[in-house]
Amino acid sequence: MTAPSRRERLRSATVTEIKDGARRLLVTGGIEAISLRAIARDMGMTAPAIYRYFPSLEALVAALAGDLYDELRARLESARDDAGAEPVDRLLAMSRAFRAWSVTHPAEFGLIFGARVPGLDAFVDDCADPEHPGARFGAVFVQPIIDLWHRSPFPTPPAELLRERLGGRLEPLRLSHGDVPIEVAYAFLSGWTRLYGLVAMEVFGQLAWAVTEAEPLFELELATFAAALRGERPGGAPARPGRRTGAAPS
Repeated sequence: MTAPSRRERLRSATVTEIKDGARRLLVTGGIEAISLRAIARDMGMTAPAIYRYFPSLEALVAALAGDLYDELRARLESARDDAGAEPVDRLLAMSRAFRAWSVTHPAEFGLIFGARVPGLDAFVDDCADPEHPGARFGAVFVQPIIDLWHRSPFPTPPAELLRERLGGRLEPLRLSHGDVPIEVAYAFLSGWTRLYGLVAMEVFGQLAWAVTEAEPLFELELATFAAALRGERPGGAPARPGRRTGAAPS
């Protein structure tokens, strides 16, 4: 493999510096504070010079969003690998890592998980591409659920009911992960909405009216979700006999 040339190294360093500047502005002033002029001023460049590296402000913010997804994914993968081989343990470790990153990086969380940022519609819409940073982030959560399902199918609403109620609406998620069973797609989406919703409410300050500390509530929700995946009641008791489950994949 050929080593990068000096010109390529300088260009890469400048691109990194520009994105670092954009992130500092995001953290200190929100998405509205990011501007090519402000970044150029901090770097001792002219604003037009930045166009040699990014064609627009939107392209720069999209690149920053991609880096944030990659940073968070790396954090989750590290937590997953430290948790051992048990799929549920991996999910719990990654969920805790997701919350820890999110509450300590509220501005960054807001950029990639908050309201859509004007000009980033194409970046968000491309998330169905398996190589998209957001899709790679999501795959880290999906895989342990797939592994668990193949080892021991967990209780879900019956597959027939899921197909009747959701049908093709889950196709993008199923196909992006190798045509996973509809029960797996439902379990992932159900777990993700609970995890994301609770973390987002904490990050955006929407839980203070209800709890003095968010972490115990978060841990209880994790325990409830883990118990469901294991076919147990929270606390380890077996689920009620006779509960319908999805069929194992053929």
